[in-house]
Amino acid sequence: MSKTALITGSARGIGAAIAIRLAKDGYDIALNDISESMFENNETVEAIKALGRQCEIFVADVSDHSQCEKIVKDIKARFGSIDCLVNNAGITRDGLAARMPEEQYDLVIAVNQKSVFNMMKLVGSVMLRQKSGKIISLASVAGLYGNPGQINYSASKGAIIAMTKTMAKELGSRGITVNAVAPGFIKTPMTDKLTDEQREKMLELIAMKRYGLPEEIAGVVSFLASDDSSYVTGQVIEISGGLMM
Repeated sequence: MSKTALITGSARGIGAAIAIRLAKDGYDIALNDISESMFENNETVEAIKALGRQCEIFVADVSDHSQCEKIVKDIKARFGSIDCLVNNAGITRDGLAARMPEEQYDLVIAVNQKSVFNMMKLVGSVMLRQKSGKIISLASVAGLYGNPGQINYSASKGAIIAMTKTMAKELGSRGITVNAVAPGFIKTPMTDKLTDEQREKMLELIAMKRYGLPEEIAGVVSFLASDDSSYVTGQVIEISGGLMM
């Protein structure tokens, strides 16, 4: 029986790269993002189907618990199981803490952190009944070290790290592993918005003197979603090219 992976926020960037990599690994794929329009002119679905895997799109705002309930139910009905959950959905709304509106803080916490709670809770219940599963969440180096101008983003990613360790302890006895990856500066539409000056300053901090690629994040997620990581849980793997050493 084939396995199914659900990747939130997977219309583009790191999420799409993870979806394609897990399809190569033999998973059928449940893609998710906040609107159907994000999948228009999107090659991810066809790339997955070309690999001989099943693929469906499930639209939901994963910060909304009721919408998460619906897609988890629909995915279970469509595929029969959810064997791997990748919590990838996330946004940034940067600004210095002293000037940040409350709404800007709350939005990032809801999308980045509450979504992870929603999906860990709901998919975790499915996995408990299956007595198996892999949960992998996208944290960030900002959650490990903090980042000026990103109090909301850093808080949300730091929380994901704590949630990962908690859920690893709660679910471990039922054969479910829970881990996180903490990417550094990765070339995505999010980092494309940076100025040349900002990019140069960041590159000075990286030992490898280049940005990472979404496929490099996907490779580590692939390991955590595989049987090779069967005794790895509660861990946070930094993928930053040597940003902080």
